[in-house]
Amino acid sequence: MEIGAPARPLTVWVVSDGRAGIENQALGLAEAVQRLTPAVITIKRIHWRPRADKLPVLLKTPALLDPSSDSVVPGPDESWPDLWIATGRATLPLSLAVRRRSGGRTFVVQTQDPRLSPSRFDMVVAPAHDELAGDNVFRITGSPHRVTPARVAAAAAEMADTLSPLPRPHVAVLVGGRSAAFDLTEAHAADLADRIARAIRAAGGSLLLTFSRRTPTPARAVMIDRLDKLPGLIWDEHGPNPYFAFLGAADHVLVTEDSANMAAEAAATGRPVHILPMVPRKPGGKFARLHADLEDRGATRPFGATLPVWTYEPLAETDLAARAVLDAMAAR
Repeated sequence: MEIGAPARPLTVWVVSDGRAGIENQALGLAEAVQRLTPAVITIKRIHWRPRADKLPVLLKTPALLDPSSDSVVPGPDESWPDLWIATGRATLPLSLAVRRRSGGRTFVVQTQDPRLSPSRFDMVVAPAHDELAGDNVFRITGSPHRVTPARVAAAAAEMADTLSPLPRPHVAVLVGGRSAAFDLTEAHAADLADRIARAIRAAGGSLLLTFSRRTPTPARAVMIDRLDKLPGLIWDEHGPNPYFAFLGAADHVLVTEDSANMAAEAAATGRPVHILPMVPRKPGGKFARLHADLEDRGATRPFGATLPVWTYEPLAETDLAARAVLDAMAAR
């Protein structure tokens, strides 16, 4: 379908529990839709009452939402949105309800594997490494996200006074943490930090380091202790997160293997992405499939002792998903 200017902008509701890593998937897809056609995006953050939170998906109704939640029902002067994009398990009961209550007016998109039949939604945008299949499933490498060349370049420009004087290459280091599949022990963090420091010193570059909320405190402390004498910047979690700026300024990106989101986002920059090993708790599985996919596409390589340079076509998976959503809406 050729996207032309509609009679009015699409109304798009982005729905999540508000956690940044979850919300950014739905918001990133909505912004990609907005780049293709005029759209008005409204962010909705929801939470369930404590007693309702652990109920099965099919037993939850909007009446059980915590009062702090944004309204997911149109007000007196509103209509159901044209497009509903939701991410995360907390949103599943609402996606099912909206599809039914809107009478088909709202096109309901769920990102991630919903662990329900995809036929319950109008479309599911799922990571290829989850191996979800269905007639209305659109699979992409990684998850939808907000990283675009324009966004990271603009963020880097805003921090140019701080970042430009640093010696090149600029090496962005994105550190995750403990999860069901991986761990970051203090000893492993110390070893990683020493290897990163040697590579940056050998290249004559500088460090741009951020941690995730999942990074264990001892691992964070030992990495800061061993890396803070390098030229560069370690985000101290005060002020705005420089994540986009770091990606925009980076000549290399180092990402711990536990984060599918950060790896896919880094691969959207076109910069060499080096994958930092973690302590495996459940080897193989979906993370192995994701990293094999990213390597096959030329975006990533395992981190070694040096910082080799290579090129590849930046991944634009979120844009592909947005086009698929609009095509499906038009076909319906």
